[in-house]
Amino acid sequence: MAEAGAVERLADPAVESRLARLDQLLEGLESAPGPGTRSAIEAVRLLTEVYGEALARVMDHADAQLSERLADDELLGHLLVLHGIHPEPVERRAARAVERLRPAVQERGGDVEWAGVDGEVGRVRLTTGGCGSGCGGGTSDVTAAVQEAVLAVAPELTAVEPAPATAPAAFVPLTTLTHRGSP
Repeated sequence: MAEAGAVERLADPAVESRLARLDQLLEGLESAPGPGTRSAIEAVRLLTEVYGEALARVMDHADAQLSERLADDELLGHLLVLHGIHPEPVERRAARAVERLRPAVQERGGDVEWAGVDGEVGRVRLTTGGCGSGCGGGTSDVTAAVQEAVLAVAPELTAVEPAPATAPAAFVPLTTLTHRGSP
């Protein structure tokens, strides 16, 4: 039982349902005409900015260990990204998401590696180990899971795509380099 005056905490499913409802309400507001709508949207925007500033001040006072713990919390991590104050760069967050998925991909006979960021696009190297769709889900399922995981922690990215294939280094025999043509 909670102490008198203690604030009830929301479980993750309750937070998710509230966020979904908030999205619905904001979509409804944005489509409604009139000055009341503009005022309501401005009120939400201003409130978001003030809460973002408060969160930034918390991060200013946090040591490295606390900053990391706050950033690792799913809800707080998303808020830190939303307000542009996440302590980790997008590259590191995306790479960690791929590393978390890697064991599951390897269990299915494939592999996934983070290849970096190209502009606003995350790049991954994904191999299926020749299993195709016979490994408990096809390549498209794995690709979708990787995209979802990366974009969840790095919404600044616009997409997650395969890294361009690199051609293997060509073997050039030494005699070719040292042989001079006949005069």
